[in-house]
Amino acid sequence: MTATVKHAFAPLADDRTRLLVLGSLPGDASLKAAQYYAHPQNGFWRLIGVAIGRDLHAMAYADRIEALRVAGIGLWDVIASAERPGSLDAAIRSPQAADLRGLISALPNLKAVAFNGSTAAKGGRKILAGVEGLTLIDLPSSSPAHATRTLAEKAERWALLKDVLAIDR
Repeated sequence: MTATVKHAFAPLADDRTRLLVLGSLPGDASLKAAQYYAHPQNGFWRLIGVAIGRDLHAMAYADRIEALRVAGIGLWDVIASAERPGSLDAAIRSPQAADLRGLISALPNLKAVAFNGSTAAKGGRKILAGVEGLTLIDLPSSSPAHATRTLAEKAERWALLKDVLAIDR
């Protein structure tokens, strides 16, 4: 049986991006919907909404993306492609790294990179080792599979992104 190779979406970032939030690799619900963080139980839109003071969860996807862009937030993933049955990060095999350094070099206003979960942090920190001038922030995963913390506990940590976004505004 051949494993299914899954691919990340294109990055959502532009010259306004001051904070880049990196996940690991889109899950099946996201891939099916062709949308970042599409699983209805994923807390991402609620958590990032705390950072910008908007109820993104209640918005249509296109409006969510535009609200992030206006707020200076970009999205991408640490893994460009990998074999993975299902959606769990623990099942990722043969990961191919995304060109984070290439993307970062094209973002003149980037101040910080936040990692959504430990898989993203581990891979992203390895790729970005030695890059100067960026604040790197490890966040608890927004995934419903990461159930060791409640959404409220996760929100406390994610709220730190408010400070990053306030810099150089």
